[in-house]
Amino acid sequence: MEMENHMGSQRRRQENEEALISERTGSLGCIGWLIVILSGLFVFLLFPVTIWFCFKTVQEYERAVIFRLGRITDRKPKGPGIFFILPCTDSLVKVDLRTVSFDIPPQEILTKDSVTVSVDGVVYFRVSDPIASVANVTNADFSTRLLAQTTLRNVLGTKNLAEVLSDREGIAHSMQSNLDEATDNWGIKVERVEIKDVKLPFQLQRAMAAEAEAAREARAKVCLMQHTNVLTYSQSLQTAIFTDFMASSLLTGDCSRR
Repeated sequence: MEMENHMGSQRRRQENEEALISERTGSLGCIGWLIVILSGLFVFLLFPVTIWFCFKTVQEYERAVIFRLGRITDRKPKGPGIFFILPCTDSLVKVDLRTVSFDIPPQEILTKDSVTVSVDGVVYFRVSDPIASVANVTNADFSTRLLAQTTLRNVLGTKNLAEVLSDREGIAHSMQSNLDEATDNWGIKVERVEIKDVKLPFQLQRAMAAEAEAAREARAKVCLMQHTNVLTYSQSLQTAIFTDFMASSLLTGDCSRR
């Protein structure tokens, strides 16, 4: 099942890239190629000066998406290392591939059994497709943060209070799956989701504390009754043994006198 989901996500990502990134051959048009040629001549004529503007570098954890006259030049981002661009026609956007974490602000959520709780969490994600993260969404980081908040509310809205308190791992896994599927078209990979804290209303905390105290008292009474029964049984057994012993002693004395 997970393999099918992975293959489906890859297929959808490829279709989105093909829809956004057309074939490069002839995509700039006659005027575009003319501007590129003029830009190349300009770089060649002013070579000692333009050399500092033609070579760019990106770090090991970065990739560069290059736009030439507003079009993405290649299906793969550039980097890491050094690469060549035309300063007059090319522009680049650097994308950080490192894992990013953020806190989900506390959300007031109404559970399935009509209990209001405040829940917060933390999400870890990274950019898996730099081109999609630039071309498919305005701000991938901000969009992922907003989507995490709504996903938390949607997932917890289908759970009752007992499930929210006891099944945090299952809730986190469900959130991760939903977020990963929703952000796949943005080139985002959600690596981990954790539920940090679940805050209950004060009245509900007092009611649960009273219920727990009553349960403890009931267990204590049961244990006391069992202990009392055992003690009573032990005393009765000792009395019966002593009575049997005295009866056997008297019988032995009578026999000896005869």
